[in-house]
Amino acid sequence: MTERLRVVIAEDNYLVREGTRRMLEASGEVEVLAAVGTPDELLDAVERLRPQAVLTDIRMPPGHDVEGIEAAHRIRALHPDVGVVVLSQHADEAYAFQLLKDGTAGLAYLLKERVGDLEELLRALQETVAGRSVIDPLVVEAVLARRSRLARSPLAELTSREMEALREMAQGKTNAAIATSLSVSESTVEKYANAIFSKLGLAEEKQVHRRVTAVLAFLREPR
Repeated sequence: MTERLRVVIAEDNYLVREGTRRMLEASGEVEVLAAVGTPDELLDAVERLRPQAVLTDIRMPPGHDVEGIEAAHRIRALHPDVGVVVLSQHADEAYAFQLLKDGTAGLAYLLKERVGDLEELLRALQETVAGRSVIDPLVVEAVLARRSRLARSPLAELTSREMEALREMAQGKTNAAIATSLSVSESTVEKYANAIFSKLGLAEEKQVHRRVTAVLAFLREPR
């Protein structure tokens, strides 16, 4: 029997917290070690229970601002082997950038509406545990749509197929998955990726997932 993924949930709304816990546990793939309602309780649970992954709301007491992002940064600094999925109601890419600006490995930013999508939630948890990154497709679309309207955007240099590949890559998909989605070979996807990284001026970075960095590069441009 495959070992279940050990997870801690942080959400200040009791009904959402318990509903999420029950849904994840009912999947048979997750063991919820703790379900807490504050950042301090989250940090304490991670320290005591050493989960493989954390699922946290972006807004929690006391300020209901970006406590989830701050907790994610603390967890990754103290326990770099723990993946963190942050749930937010905001498709504004500025929040995603705030989460991922210092490094993308082991982090995911999903819209809160994904809570009801068990498959997507499990994928994000598994990806972060594997040290990879995920950005919600709707956030990616918002970034690409806005940047494509900027006259001097790097997107102007991308071909339509490279743009399609970028959308797929930013969702954390492998080259094989992208090849299937676009009905091309893996070698063609690799060519798209190299062209995208070159046109966006992204050099090799050992600690940064360049597929996600391709999206974040847009966020660093002046508005």
